Amino acid sequence: MFVRSSILFMLLGAAALASAQETPYFITYTHHMEEPGSLEVALNPVAGVPKGGARHFTASSLEFEYGVNCWWTSELYLDAQKTGRDSALFTGYRFENRFRMLMKEHAVNPVLYVEYEDITGADRILKEVVGFDTFEDLLEPPDEARHEKKREVEAKLILSTNRKGWNVAGNLIAEKNLNGSPIEFGYAAAVSRPLVLAASPDPCSLCPENFSLGVELYGGLGEWRQVKLAGTSHYMAPAVAWSLPNGVTFKFSPSFGVNSNSNRALVRFGVSYEIPQLFR
Repeated sequence: MFVRSSILFMLLGAAALASAQETPYFITYTHHMEEPGSLEVALNPVAGVPKGGARHFTASSLEFEYGVNCWWTSELYLDAQKTGRDSALFTGYRFENRFRMLMKEHAVNPVLYVEYEDITGADRILKEVVGFDTFEDLLEPPDEARHEKKREVEAKLILSTNRKGWNVAGNLIAEKNLNGSPIEFGYAAAVSRPLVLAASPDPCSLCPENFSLGVELYGGLGEWRQVKLAGTSHYMAPAVAWSLPNGVTFKFSPSFGVNSNSNRALVRFGVSYEIPQLFR
């Protein structure tokens, strides 16, 4: 009941509310696009200990986000992971494109997201929860899981808005494994706000307006002909972002499982640097 009520509240909020500043989200996408001609490079590690498993893991994604133009942003992810004393593994790549459907700001700003993934079963980035994903998916040894090939197409409908300093965003996710598995569904919702809205007259690193706080809720919604909240995992994740004047942003977010199918906790870190007008 808690999960269902929270999802409904945050997704409805995305249709009614919501700073152009960097949001603190790791999972939820907003309508903010990369500046045309600019490149953002980011490293986003995630660490956790699977419930029922003794070996911790650390996974990381190296991201390259480029603003093709004002309504189109492309991004490439290179994934890797390290579990316990096992050797590190490259687990695949993802290529995404986001298309803003309305150019001006509206009460709700829709964005269409399409991604192709070529990863292995050892991937631990956990960028979303879909279908009936649970903590048990993390228990298989990476040396065995890496033999499982996953070539998937993922689509998202992103709804996002800014209002009075608040950003509210909701994502509906559909993912299809090209091996013939059914379509799996998931969701993500988030809300955030800078500590203060008024900027200081002089550039500074520790000014309150450089910090943004938020919270995310994400999880699975079952699969085709079985759309439901039960039998999958759900997470609540407070988050903070610190944006520096030189284009560097640091993020931190612990995720806490809110039902028995979820892992107890995941910890995410992030650092990004924006290179403005790289080719212009």
